[in-house]
Amino acid sequence: MPEVPSLAGRRILVVEDEYFVAMDASQALREEGAEVVGPCRTEQAALHELDLAMPDGALLDVHLGPTPSFTLAEVLKNRRIPFVFITGFDPGRIPGRFAGIERLAKPVAPRKMVEALARVVAGHGFSD
Repeated sequence: MPEVPSLAGRRILVVEDEYFVAMDASQALREEGAEVVGPCRTEQAALHELDLAMPDGALLDVHLGPTPSFTLAEVLKNRRIPFVFITGFDPGRIPGRFAGIERLAKPVAPRKMVEALARVVAGHGFSD
């Protein structure tokens, strides 16, 4: 099994509106030495955090409240901030422009979130 890159010292934005998922992800990230930004429950809160400082990566719930989070995903992509989608929805609901973004299906173990984020942050998350 290949070694997972370290997240020690990396700033990770957590955008998730489900309390327990957000807390579990945040705790797992902190245990790996990451600095957690958030968790943010809305796109607006996450955009505010992005105005304050640039994270090294992000964990992004596809559906925040009543709407999808694709505006935020576009901002992250344009700023070349690697991110991982987490979702309970069918992958077909994610627009094609995000085809190369890793997607984890809920329920997902916090360790899997950490591993996915470590990979995309280490690889800068984008292949274009």
